[in-house]
Amino acid sequence: MKKIFGQQSFVIRNRNVEAAVTELGGHLGPVRFSLGRKKVQPFSVAPWWNEKLAAGTPTLLRVLRGDFFCLPFGGNAKPWHGERHPPHGETANARWRLESLKREGDEVNLRLSLKTRVRPGRVDKRIRLLDGHTVVYQEHVISGMSGPMPLGHHAMLKFPDREGAGRLSTSKMALGQVFVEAAERPSERGYSVLKPGAVFDQLNRVPDITGGTADLTHYPARRGFEDIVMLVADPRLKVAWNAVAFPEDGYVWFALRDPRVLASTVLWISNGGRHYPPWNGRHVNVMGVEDVTAWFHYGLAQSAEPNPLTTLGYKTHQVLTATEPFTVRYVMGVAPIGQRFGRVANIQFADDSIVLEGEAGESVKVAVDLKFLGL
Repeated sequence: MKKIFGQQSFVIRNRNVEAAVTELGGHLGPVRFSLGRKKVQPFSVAPWWNEKLAAGTPTLLRVLRGDFFCLPFGGNAKPWHGERHPPHGETANARWRLESLKREGDEVNLRLSLKTRVRPGRVDKRIRLLDGHTVVYQEHVISGMSGPMPLGHHAMLKFPDREGAGRLSTSKMALGQVFVEAAERPSERGYSVLKPGAVFDQLNRVPDITGGTADLTHYPARRGFEDIVMLVADPRLKVAWNAVAFPEDGYVWFALRDPRVLASTVLWISNGGRHYPPWNGRHVNVMGVEDVTAWFHYGLAQSAEPNPLTTLGYKTHQVLTATEPFTVRYVMGVAPIGQRFGRVANIQFADDSIVLEGEAGESVKVAVDLKFLGL
């Protein structure tokens, strides 16, 4: 273990990837990928990592970095059947136990476990690296729990401090919607600009409160505002994906998932719109690309109950069974690209690789173990 950005962390590495996982909360980050001579670190670390925060600040915020597993996903301000979970669940706040860290053939595996208390059960975390792959494979196995549960991953990318440095694209959407309330309120020292509840089908034309539209495909943008949108993946997809290309920086980040397990993506667009502690207007150029099954970021109660998404036939929670473990697998990686690549226009899939196709015609092949997703 090493202390990294103020947190005791487990470290897993091979020649392609070096990743830290915090003991508290199990946050995956920082992660450094080697692309030849270039090293890239796509994830954010909260700027207050070395500060003394107010009493009562959730562990989640004290640790905040990279990607973490949420069970249940969301704020969880409203109890559900006697359960009162912390923000994004015990999996994002509690202390994980080391089970093993070892090399097995061409892969390295870090295994951690957590016994939950609010809804008694167990979560086993596996972080897997494969030789020759600029990819992190994550698996969470939930056992001993019953009942509805929103869940998901909370990856947070740190963008270069240049307008439009990153280009976001996704697999086919069934529905896009801005958070149904104001994500932030001026009376509480927070500011948002997208139109609450607005429905859209194109990421580059999202209604805002001025009567115009915002382009979410290019970021950083809209400095001084904090916004949240949800993208429901087309449930007919075999693999759902998100990608952010950084052409001037020479790489693209991507995430792959089974949409039957993680049905939607919540985009948390954080660009200095929160002026209350510990944010204080300085959390900028960050986008959470959070692959989940949930009703926005409300939490267990609102995601388990009927809501506007469930009335349309879309899933906002999974149903857990104590006698049958539930597994969530997630793949994130990077690949080198040229300056003319632009956004990812499409991803083609094979058993042992993917091809990322750029909008300008350039493409790049990446070694990926798609069988890991169970597809």
